[in-house]
Amino acid sequence: MTPKVLISDKISKAAIKIFAENKLEVVYAPDLGSNPEELAKEIRKYNGLAIRSATKVTAKVLAHADNLQIIGRAGIGTDNINIEAASKRGIIVMNTPFGNTITTAEHTIALMFAVARQIPAASVSTHAGKWEKSKFLGVELSNKTLGVIGVGNIGKIVCDRARGLKMKILAYDPFLSEDSAAKLQIRKAELDELLTHSDLITLHVPLTEATKNILSRENLQRTKAGVRIINGARGGLVDEDALAELLTSGHIAGVGLDVFAVEPATNNPLFGLPNVVCTPHLGASTVEAQENVAVQVAQQMSDYLNAGAVTNSINMPAISAEEAKIMKPWINLAGHLGKFIGQLTDEPITAINILYDGSVCDLNLGALTCATVAGVMRRHTPDVNMVSAPIAAKEKGIRLSTTQQDKSGAFEGYIKLTMVSDIRTRSIAGTVFSDAKPRFIQIKGINIDAEVGAKMLYTTNKDSPGIIGILGKTLGNNGINIANFTLGRDSEGGEAIALLYTDQAIPPRVVAALEDTGKFGFVRPLEFDVA
Repeated sequence: MTPKVLISDKISKAAIKIFAENKLEVVYAPDLGSNPEELAKEIRKYNGLAIRSATKVTAKVLAHADNLQIIGRAGIGTDNINIEAASKRGIIVMNTPFGNTITTAEHTIALMFAVARQIPAASVSTHAGKWEKSKFLGVELSNKTLGVIGVGNIGKIVCDRARGLKMKILAYDPFLSEDSAAKLQIRKAELDELLTHSDLITLHVPLTEATKNILSRENLQRTKAGVRIINGARGGLVDEDALAELLTSGHIAGVGLDVFAVEPATNNPLFGLPNVVCTPHLGASTVEAQENVAVQVAQQMSDYLNAGAVTNSINMPAISAEEAKIMKPWINLAGHLGKFIGQLTDEPITAINILYDGSVCDLNLGALTCATVAGVMRRHTPDVNMVSAPIAAKEKGIRLSTTQQDKSGAFEGYIKLTMVSDIRTRSIAGTVFSDAKPRFIQIKGINIDAEVGAKMLYTTNKDSPGIIGILGKTLGNNGINIANFTLGRDSEGGEAIALLYTDQAIPPRVVAALEDTGKFGFVRPLEFDVA
């Protein structure tokens, strides 16, 4: 069936054209996002949901999203999406971090100028027929020190524009390296130095537990007297009550806000105070930006629904369209390895380790890890997928680790999965041959070469004569045809395994018959999703 996409916000209609060009069915209902009850009723019909900031994608809405695969946010912020609930339901959440970066950075520079020169108040005064030239004494931005909190995509552009204004720049960002700072021609600083030495401070960080109220009352009191504060990033980063008090006392000389702790902001302690410039969340509101994010989100969603490409995802490793073609057989293999272990294991799993060897290390390991974990979890959580699997594993207390190593054997590259429980350790390894078909190449440290079949039987036994005969006779007597048969052992007379690919599913009576022979330590039917 043709994937169906709902646009529930006022997004540029350029998005509709992109969806149509990609042969997706699209419904444009821009008022639906403001009605959560109606959205919840409608959402089950769609595979994709394209939104801006008005649509609130809550856990209650997502509870009805039975067919939803992807949510695309035309913009950067995803505060209006319950990402945890979406991830648990296996729904990818994407945003468009680059479509409005220039627009948002330019708005920050505009607020800086407006506050430094008191332009809005001077404009109102002049419109009123006054000529209060001496009242609106401003300051130059040139040679002032700008403190930039957060040097991501937008913060970097602000730094670049500020350097053009001959400003000195102090940057606080725990993830900014000294080398990156040097390339941007800015100086990395700790937050305390930035607060005490900056003439203007601008914020460019998301709202997280770590950044919430980063400009608290205490931090605002530590700022340089006469500082000007600009926030075009997210409401909740600044203590607005403290900001108002310090502005009134004269410690802070001016404020420029495009975002507020509560939006829409119809009442705020800063409203009506002198030299406070406020705009209604206009950072991304230019013709160019709205067109860019609409086109970008539509293309990203189309690429995923048509080809499995993942771009700018909040909760899933990125996979490009070209990469998806190369990755597909390896993702299949990773899922098969996980499903093999999952179907063999009845007790709680405590740890999962995934070893990536040789050429596999050049692939998208994040995606392979998600696929492997999904395979492991699927037996007990059938609806789990690559998005929700890591969360499901974490909730069950499973420790996940990955290891990479250079080519170490006969294969150019392989994946080895090891599962640990309180009573045992299991392992399986596999690779992809030139025919793009996954193969199991090792189980329990025993080398094999087994094609993956939709229906399989796995057994363990002491290496001894007659095992092949018992397997063949028992299955034959029950009308089960063997398509492929793989044996392996660790030594003569030691531990041995058999992996059979059959045309029919193995019923419980056959498992019981094999167990009754007393020749097998373990007998388990297996099923795999093989295209």
